[in-house]
Amino acid sequence: MCDVTDDAPARRCRGAVPTRDAGCGAAAAVRRPGGVRTVDPLVVALDVGGTSIKGALVDRAGAVVAGGAWETGVPHGPDAVVRHILDAAAELAGRAPDGTAPRGAGICVPGVVDAAAGVARWAANIGWTDVPLQDLAAARLGLPVALGHDVRTAALGEGRFGAGTGDPGHPGDPGPVAAAGRTVFCVMIGTGIAGGLVRWIDGVAQVDDGDRAMAGEVGHLVVRPGGPPCGCGNRGCLEALASASRIASRYRELTGTAATARDVADRAAAGDPAAVAVWTDAVDALADALAAVTVLLDPGAVVVGGGLSLAGERLTGPLRPALVARLTFRSPPPVRLSELGDRAGVLGAAALAWQVVERGRE
Repeated sequence: MCDVTDDAPARRCRGAVPTRDAGCGAAAAVRRPGGVRTVDPLVVALDVGGTSIKGALVDRAGAVVAGGAWETGVPHGPDAVVRHILDAAAELAGRAPDGTAPRGAGICVPGVVDAAAGVARWAANIGWTDVPLQDLAAARLGLPVALGHDVRTAALGEGRFGAGTGDPGHPGDPGPVAAAGRTVFCVMIGTGIAGGLVRWIDGVAQVDDGDRAMAGEVGHLVVRPGGPPCGCGNRGCLEALASASRIASRYRELTGTAATARDVADRAAAGDPAAVAVWTDAVDALADALAAVTVLLDPGAVVVGGGLSLAGERLTGPLRPALVARLTFRSPPPVRLSELGDRAGVLGAAALAWQVVERGRE
């Protein structure tokens, strides 16, 4: 763990976003006629979690050319968290190659986020209320800044740079969906479940936040009325049946054996009766929820991300036919696994940053 004190700047820690397409700390440089070296324009992107902040300098194509990770600093209070976010953003901005400077910044955070106002309204795991993070970051960096919700921003990352761009997910996949008026629904399954609807408008991937900044809370769609209690106070929510934490706890209830959700997936594939029962129930609940999403939103594709997506075909294999069985009057959307993994939030934050940069040019 990183050594963080209340009055210290954000400290480095493990879990940095891996670079790709360019060396860490060095952007992709091009030699123009006349021997002048230029550098692809970059933005600062931060994904703020409960324990760590992942960050990167990202170009327009989604290439991460420098990355890092820092402690969030939650034990030291919300003011310390804000300070660590700003310090991390400033450090990344300072790592831009000579001859260039970041054009903008994007930050995604958990909780209730008013993206239009640039305000982090509330987050239980951080403890802040009504933090004008967008304005604070803009003042610190001297750059245009965009703020987004962590899951919806991760969905945007998949939509613009990952599985939502149309790389075939299974036989019969119709291909790219990134066309005018097309949509992708991304569902992230980990300790909790949430999602985001990404829509291409005028050729630009955009995520729908909803009128009250609460769009995409598919984990609280009731799929088993009167079912197990959910942390939201309701019963039978998808999150109470198919989240990674619930899969693990239900297996422990049935067997007395501790296991992760991935262990349960492995044991189900090996024929363990308890694991098969737990896994089947979770997949069925997820299929019910995604069938409802499909009927209401008609997405061009569904992307499954989050920790549970590491189960791979053990998840999507049974999920696809279960979805077909529930959509008797229409064909289902292709179901794809996340391509970005834990980079989705950072790359989504980069997509937000590029949007605010482009708006500034209009």
